[in-house]
Amino acid sequence: MLLGSALSLLSLSACVIGPSFQAPKLSIINVGMVSGDIFSQQFRIRLHVQNPNDRELPIKGIEYQLYLQGDSFADGVSDQPFVVPALGTAEFDTVVNTNFMSGVARLLTKMNDGNNVQYTFVGKVMLSKGMLRNIPFNSQGVVELNLKK
Repeated sequence: MLLGSALSLLSLSACVIGPSFQAPKLSIINVGMVSGDIFSQQFRIRLHVQNPNDRELPIKGIEYQLYLQGDSFADGVSDQPFVVPALGTAEFDTVVNTNFMSGVARLLTKMNDGNNVQYTFVGKVMLSKGMLRNIPFNSQGVVELNLKK
């Protein structure tokens, strides 16, 4: 009886999650300074989310860490809910705070290709419904860094 219940639960979760579920792909479109002084800066990060699944993803937030040129630049939680359509894409902005000593100063010394910087973006996408609530992600690429307000 207990084994039958466990098997039923497993098959139900397979239907909800699906055997071919794939994590969404997140990439950074741009990073630009919004405001700043010598002590702290605010940057707007524009993100692109691609949903490779045949069902929509109701995202309630993203918990992340952003590394630029190999150094920790920002981390936080974006709590702006949005929906990525099935087999579709969505874009959204999040604003992060940094301070000159911990992030921007080190970054400026490592920039050697104009304003292009290598990024690593890791974290988890938090869904508002469904059996699977947290989906880890890890993306890398190159993005233009705009330090002009």
